[in-house]
Amino acid sequence: MAKSFLRLVLVCLLIAGVIGCWETYQSWKTSVTTASIPEVSHQVVLQKITSMGRLELVKYNFKDVVESTIKRELLPDAKVLMVIAGEATGCLDLTKIRISDLSLQQDTIIVHLPEPDICYFKIDHSQSKVYDTQFTFMDEAKLVDEAFKKAEVQVKQSALQMKILDETKASAEQILKPFIEEVSGKKALLRYALHDTPRRLK
Repeated sequence: MAKSFLRLVLVCLLIAGVIGCWETYQSWKTSVTTASIPEVSHQVVLQKITSMGRLELVKYNFKDVVESTIKRELLPDAKVLMVIAGEATGCLDLTKIRISDLSLQQDTIIVHLPEPDICYFKIDHSQSKVYDTQFTFMDEAKLVDEAFKKAEVQVKQSALQMKILDETKASAEQILKPFIEEVSGKKALLRYALHDTPRRLK
């Protein structure tokens, strides 16, 4: 019984290690791709430290054609047509895993994971551009800002409609499951909580 408990604790620690390795790789990749960017000095004041435990598994990239309009009574309607780029990322928050979420059944380890979620979605302003304007006069900035707001909401909705959460689970099967099997020496089954409600292992 003690060996089983120690094995479960070890698996928990190794799952946390996956996050660290993944974030280290992402940091290294970013540093390589930005090596040629000129150095810029900053003076940063640390305001808050946040513990990161989200494993990013899926990223969707979007391009959306957005039209923003201001209706006018006497003059023609002001319009801006934009091509806006954005992205959404599906994650698992591994900090929510507890010892009680792991169980052994003969040669199988069962891991209850939190439901995946969209950990962030955003607009890529550098890849977005104004395609056309009509009768904007002094209202172009307002129309562009409204177009970005609409597009950002649409990025999240589109990601959900395209089943990014299901894709996140599929990626967990490909990435997390083999790792758990390798370190535990047992078959692994990944199960998900229902919106993080209390659950009892069977």
